[in-house]
Amino acid sequence: MSDLRARAEEWLAQDPDPATRAELRAILDDDDALSARFGSRLEFGTAGLRGELGAGPNRMNRVTVMRAAAGLAARLPAGGRVIIGFDARHGSRRFADDTAAVLSGAGLRPEVFADPVPTPVLAHFTRTFDDVVAGVMVTASHNPPRDNGYKVYWADGAQIVPPRDAEISAAIDAVGRVDELPLGSGWPVHTGTGRYLDAVSSLRLGGDRDVSIVYTPMHGVGRDVLLAAFERAGFPAPLVVPEQAEPDPDFPTVAFPNPEEPGALDLALALAEARGADLVIANDPDADRCAVAVPSPSGWRTLTGDEVGGLLAEHVLRHTTGDDRLVVTTIVSSSLLRPIAAAHRVRFAESLTGFKWIMKAGGPADRLVFGYEEALGYSVGDDRGVLVNDKDGIGAALAIAALAAGAKRAGRTLLDLLDDQARAYGLHATSQLSMRVDDLSLITAAMTRLRAAPPRELAGRSVESFDDLSQGAGGLPPTNGLRFRLAGGARVVIRPSGTEPKLKCYLEVVLPVDGDITEVRARATTELEALRTALSAALT
Repeated sequence: MSDLRARAEEWLAQDPDPATRAELRAILDDDDALSARFGSRLEFGTAGLRGELGAGPNRMNRVTVMRAAAGLAARLPAGGRVIIGFDARHGSRRFADDTAAVLSGAGLRPEVFADPVPTPVLAHFTRTFDDVVAGVMVTASHNPPRDNGYKVYWADGAQIVPPRDAEISAAIDAVGRVDELPLGSGWPVHTGTGRYLDAVSSLRLGGDRDVSIVYTPMHGVGRDVLLAAFERAGFPAPLVVPEQAEPDPDFPTVAFPNPEEPGALDLALALAEARGADLVIANDPDADRCAVAVPSPSGWRTLTGDEVGGLLAEHVLRHTTGDDRLVVTTIVSSSLLRPIAAAHRVRFAESLTGFKWIMKAGGPADRLVFGYEEALGYSVGDDRGVLVNDKDGIGAALAIAALAAGAKRAGRTLLDLLDDQARAYGLHATSQLSMRVDDLSLITAAMTRLRAAPPRELAGRSVESFDDLSQGAGGLPPTNGLRFRLAGGARVVIRPSGTEPKLKCYLEVVLPVDGDITEVRARATTELEALRTALSAALT
């Protein structure tokens, strides 16, 4: 018997799921298929677990989830309360119940939401109950239909960071057979999202409410909570894209359920055009991200995450007070937030990529009121601080609706507000270049090559400074990334994706606006494209 088959047989003996047992029995003589499932395992990190559904340690399944729950239980205080949420993906409810059974059997007090909920609801609940020691959210966010995932929050409602992730991972490694774990039953079921809705609808949103919105939850779980939040805050009900209104784990109308992907917003844009809407808002399937589109003279335009981030930052800063306020963004997001913070006389910080790092930025004297990352993630707050210690696509949707309503009353649009920012701070134009690979060694080779021989110029701009972020930079923890600062205010950051087989490059040019802003935007587009071309050549 091969080693792979022996591991598969051992897995079969403890797997409680008839579907994955059947899958495994069908491939016991297929070494390639076994290698894909047993040749490695899903690694538990700061984002928890995420991967394709199926049998084996390199897939998301009931055994993987129960092992993760047992490892988590080993790092939690006995008797602690744990809130568990889940989305509408394949297997999510079952994984939530398995987690509760393992935690209960380990002497903890799990509580499971009765129905699928958005991720920010779970994060908010974890933070606001005094006796909660951790939260678990079963979701793969905007990944393809075949995936699922497992996010862990600590008592502060923020995602775990090192060394806690490594401690939990080591505890998972020490877990034996899952059919020998003590399992509990009869845990409490949590109903309702009222605590979150009370908080999000009390955000300072100004007095304007006249705005017509087309909304899509992208076949996810955001619709009901978002509509309730808009109603409580006094906004007209957004018109929901009917084809994408109901939760559906197969995401039948989109190739990839991520509002950043080309074509994902097509149905929403078509409906908005037909109805003459002022705004399109989209959440990803677990509603922690928020995408925005607006009409323009040349058709509907989807705003970038950096554009929305800049608009929301000024909205929050206009509705909060105090010189202890802190705004945070990541090293791959636009540099626009820094001059916005300076103009409003508040504190600014940069973090590594991901909200787990945004929420750890600053010090004990800082009051975080706004954080964002370019990948459509925003956390908005008021004088109490941010509402959620993670991305919150519903709070962001309310704030952007308030901004659009205020602009509409003045006879203006969000595009006019973007022009105002460009005139005040310079045009900060951003773009991305992604290199998707089948062989991850190509990414490693590209990063090694650039570290050994960094380019001296890109698209005619000299490289003024080069940071190997794996050595730490500016007081940040080490991360696998490279940063180039170029002449004339341009910047490039390169890093491997943490969730996909991609090398991601983040480009920015900053141009002063002292004339026709349309011409400046056209120039920025040209310069970004030149950078993309030069960088593509440098990577291959």
